[in-house]
Amino acid sequence: MVDPRSIVSSAFLIFLFLLLFEPTFEQQSSPLSSSVERAALFALRSSLGLRSREWPRKADPCFIWNGVQCENGRVVGINISGFRRTRLGSQNPQFAVDALANFSFLSSFNASNFLLPGSIPDWFGQRLSSLQVLDLRSCSINGSIPMSLGNSTNLTSLYLSNNNLTGIIPASLGQLSRLSVLDLSDNSLRGSIPGSFANLENLSLLNISYNSLSGSIPPGIGTLLKLQVLNLSRNNLSSSLPAQLGDLNSLVDLDLSFNTLSGSVPSDLRGLRNLRRMALGNNFLGGSLPDNLFSSQTQLQFIFLSHNNFTGPLPDVLWLLPGLLVLDVSGNNITGGLPNFSSTANATAAVLNISQNLFYGGLRTLLRRFNVIDLSRNYFEGSVPDYGNTNASLDINCLQNVEKQRSLAECKAFYADRGLTFDNFGLPNSTQPPPAEKHGNSNRRIIILAAVLGGIGFIMLVLLVLCLLCARKRGATNQRGIGVGPVPAGSSPPPPGVSINFSSIGDAFTYQQLLQATGDFSDSNLIKHGHSGDLFRGVLENGRPVVIKRIDLRAMKKESYLMELDFFSKVSHTRFVPFLGHCLENENEKFLVYKHMPNGDLSSSLYKKTNTEENGLQSLDWITRLKIALGAAEGLSHLHHECNPPLVHRDVQASSILLDDKFEVRLGSLSEVRGQEGDPHQSRITRLLRLPQSSEQGASGSPTAVCAYDVYCFGKVLLELVTGKLGISASSDAEMKEWLEQTLPYISIYDKELVTKILDPSLLIDEDLLEEVWAMAIVARSCLNPKPSRRPPMRYILKALENPLKVVREETSSSARLRTTSSRGSWNAALFGSWRSSSDVTVIPASSITKVEGGSGLKHSGTTGSQGSGQNGGGDHSSSHRRHSREIFPEPSSVQDIERGDQD
Repeated sequence: MVDPRSIVSSAFLIFLFLLLFEPTFEQQSSPLSSSVERAALFALRSSLGLRSREWPRKADPCFIWNGVQCENGRVVGINISGFRRTRLGSQNPQFAVDALANFSFLSSFNASNFLLPGSIPDWFGQRLSSLQVLDLRSCSINGSIPMSLGNSTNLTSLYLSNNNLTGIIPASLGQLSRLSVLDLSDNSLRGSIPGSFANLENLSLLNISYNSLSGSIPPGIGTLLKLQVLNLSRNNLSSSLPAQLGDLNSLVDLDLSFNTLSGSVPSDLRGLRNLRRMALGNNFLGGSLPDNLFSSQTQLQFIFLSHNNFTGPLPDVLWLLPGLLVLDVSGNNITGGLPNFSSTANATAAVLNISQNLFYGGLRTLLRRFNVIDLSRNYFEGSVPDYGNTNASLDINCLQNVEKQRSLAECKAFYADRGLTFDNFGLPNSTQPPPAEKHGNSNRRIIILAAVLGGIGFIMLVLLVLCLLCARKRGATNQRGIGVGPVPAGSSPPPPGVSINFSSIGDAFTYQQLLQATGDFSDSNLIKHGHSGDLFRGVLENGRPVVIKRIDLRAMKKESYLMELDFFSKVSHTRFVPFLGHCLENENEKFLVYKHMPNGDLSSSLYKKTNTEENGLQSLDWITRLKIALGAAEGLSHLHHECNPPLVHRDVQASSILLDDKFEVRLGSLSEVRGQEGDPHQSRITRLLRLPQSSEQGASGSPTAVCAYDVYCFGKVLLELVTGKLGISASSDAEMKEWLEQTLPYISIYDKELVTKILDPSLLIDEDLLEEVWAMAIVARSCLNPKPSRRPPMRYILKALENPLKVVREETSSSARLRTTSSRGSWNAALFGSWRSSSDVTVIPASSITKVEGGSGLKHSGTTGSQGSGQNGGGDHSSSHRRHSREIFPEPSSVQDIERGDQD
């Protein structure tokens, strides 16, 4: 008789054996079984020029080929993302994927970051009926989106971003009822958003940003209850915000910035209870913010409402959102005082269900957790509470006892026009000077005597300096013409030494054209009050967006705009903002017209949108930051080393680094550009007679026209890119000194990990990228040497940024230190000569130095020429703003040699 327990035990062992070895059996019994699909794979391998290391000829595709996924002997997935073509295949790349039509069970095709120039074929939506995922991001695709894609009803994810797609968005995409992700961003699509998108009931991400869409936002989008990310920024969408958007209970990220939306913000948006990021900046929205708008949005982390027409006071509840990190309401017409939480703490706590510990002793701590609080360019009034010295930016308001505020007359007029009461007590320009102290007669005599003697000595010194300057000026006049070229009616003659031919500098616009382009220079189109004029956004008759600077000669120096015109007449380089023309017909007002930069300036673009559902927002990635640093260095290097005589920018900060649609740098704020002070051949007596100045400013308080000043300011920009701290490059000397004392100790050539303590926490970097961050921090510290003569020249800084790994790897190896010492003329030697000469550099024993594997200096692929793009006068400097580390630093030559032999 058979024991039942033995039967059960045997059955269990058989089951366990089958469970463990089932994958092996399935794999052995599931090679590619379709000869048609095998031939199609080899045809695809040939048409795309794929290398045999990814798809080897003599191996079964289902087992060995990278990116090929099979089920039951049939191909169900193909992923060639990031693959590299053979040398022969890269000579004539095309969108040659006809072989895909032979895969009946294909559910996923991913070719992102693989070059496919050409248009999407119409048969995609007809022959690939089983396709669920189509990923063609960053493939250089052109043409229009085929209407036939609407027939691919099994699609759940469609990625077509960062291409060159044109035409309209086909309404047939509204038939993709299973679609969860639709990403059409970074293209040149036009027309309106199809109303059929209301049928995409399973959609969780909709991104159509960075296009040229017009019309209104379809109210039907408010019915997409599964939507978590809605990004329609950087278009030309008009009309008002649909109240139906408030029904999107699952929405995490809402970005409608940089459009032409108008009207007020509907209070129905309070229904967005899970929202983490709200970006409505750079529109024409107006009215006051509803008091109950943010009462239920306790998840909000980022709020961007800048550059609109919002009025009235800010709701108190806005300041008390527990997780808020960034609040930007700059560039509006917001009035009232900064909130006093002592009277509203209990009520607000009840609304937000926040622990009352937040208010009793913890409020200041909460505000210090903010990354950015920007309240500038509004009309806030009254006193500044004790928390005003946190990370808040309060410039250009009507606040008491705060620097850089509006004039008293402007504040009074603004409040009076709106029938509001203005409390002007304490404004800097309304306070009376303190009474002078009374001194004794003896002290008064001593002071008078010292003043007389000092005055006599000063007069003698001034006369001597004037004689020297006059002699030098006569020599300069002989070298440059004066007043050459026609001067338009109504314009002032050029200042001495400036030769301008107005007819050769862009187009001549009429005043009426500029009025029409800017809506009569309305406040809604005001970008900011610049130090050389007010900047307005506008649209010309041909639909071209522009930026127009209005210069009031009654408040500005007449030479300012003439010097800028002189600059554009003589300097041409792709790293400077494109100048389109001028209007000089008015006597008291002059206008300069520039090309509009879609990404604004660095100070407003350090934070950007993201498609990830978890974060809702991230700062610019490291590759883009390095690209921006390189672009700015190229422009400054051109000024310092390619212009004759050398030119000094004198206003290098984040707000003067403009960014086009691909985040390429175009330097702006060019009204302060001057020739470098001093003649290299001047006498020693002239140099000795220079009046003592601070390290960064002249006697008048204005920046000195020396290249070393630009280098210092550029170092501040580099630290801004590394740390993510907005406003560093525009901070005062006192603020900068305090901040540097806290930051520079964490930048050491001997310890890479120290820099992580000051690194922007929102940056996601790996070990390789950390070396680049470390290198940029080292370059920044060299630029910030307190002795101007010890700062490296800009051309060496450019070389260092092009070779960031070479900076840290060569310098940290002992053999490299010997080479640096013996090769004083190299850029690396100049850079670290500056580093070592700094008085605050800590010397660390050699035994504690961590040795890093040496590497050759490899050039950034986004620059031109082996000698560095800063050495060339022009050329195309554009490059993709989506790069990987391996694209910036190519593989070693041994890897490339292997690739050259693989061309079958």
